[in-house]
Amino acid sequence: MALTDTLERADADLAAGRIPMARTRLRGLVQAYPASTEVRRRLAEIYRLYGEPAQAGRWMYLEEDRDPVETASFEDRYDVPARRMRALAWRGHESLAGSAFAEAQLTAVRAACAESLGRTVDWDTFTGEEENEEPEPGRVRRVAGCAGTFLLVAAFVAIWVNGLIDLFD
Repeated sequence: MALTDTLERADADLAAGRIPMARTRLRGLVQAYPASTEVRRRLAEIYRLYGEPAQAGRWMYLEEDRDPVETASFEDRYDVPARRMRALAWRGHESLAGSAFAEAQLTAVRAACAESLGRTVDWDTFTGEEENEEPEPGRVRRVAGCAGTFLLVAAFVAIWVNGLIDLFD
């Protein structure tokens, strides 16, 4: 689907109050058109509607007229260079950024990531799953939650099986 068609659909979604759908469309467009400042700005606007300054700062990070509070919130949430690099969802060389400011921002993020990992990295091959990267915030909670759910289901099945055995005895 073309960029303009999807932007029009996102606008229609916003007008109809379907903000999550507009956000989903714009997130897809960022993946397809990472250098589009229009898509990034619109996505930042949606996150402002949600009251999420870190995400608004994420999508405005490459813009010179960005909000310093949102930028600081983004940098706090994505405090590890590898996470910040992955969060920006950029592809291609920094020179494709379209402005000297954006190019400098991308270069600085990539350089910080390379320094923290102790090797060169580039936007197209970086996955963010490198060994030296710190775990995502909340990952331990998710694993513990999955383990707890598994134990709860296992206990339920054991009680059910025990009841079935007693029924036929």
